[in-house]
Amino acid sequence: MRNWRTRPPRQMKAGKNVRIGRPNRISFPGCIVVGDGTQIGSEALISPIPQYAGHHFSPQIVIGKDVYIGPHLYIAAISSVKIGDGCVLSEHVYINDCSHGLEPNGGLIMQQPLVHGGDVEIGDGCFLGYRSSILPGVRLGAHCVVGINSVVTRSFPAYSMIAGSPARLVKIWSAEKEAWLPTAEPSVKLP
Repeated sequence: MRNWRTRPPRQMKAGKNVRIGRPNRISFPGCIVVGDGTQIGSEALISPIPQYAGHHFSPQIVIGKDVYIGPHLYIAAISSVKIGDGCVLSEHVYINDCSHGLEPNGGLIMQQPLVHGGDVEIGDGCFLGYRSSILPGVRLGAHCVVGINSVVTRSFPAYSMIAGSPARLVKIWSAEKEAWLPTAEPSVKLP
């Protein structure tokens, strides 16, 4: 990758050998923890949100050690987003623990308070495919694989392969057979 920043922003709690591509938009670095050996690609937007529309929050974004993140990452949090050790996030991955208020009688959307939809946790060793989205409240167990363009709206246990919009379980890792095996979960048929 080009234009690597050799040191993380001041106030960021960063381990050894952390590299962050330039340009990037990292706000409130004091709310961000990054583990040893992690690489974050260029054009990252990492945004803990301590205040919005007159409301105050205590956000924390924690990225584990030896994580590889491709360019154009988007992470926002008003509470907590955690990414485990050894994860790989492809380009254009989106992770958020909140959404805009959408009350029809609440005034302008951008002036409504943010709504916390639940903390997000990505387990150790997960792979998030190109343009995948992890929505509020999702917890992925260790070693999950998320397919390209998937929108993950619910939690999945460790060793799950998920894909689609919304994402559904498509395979499970079998330690006994040392292979990804198709699941018995039926696909949803629309009328």
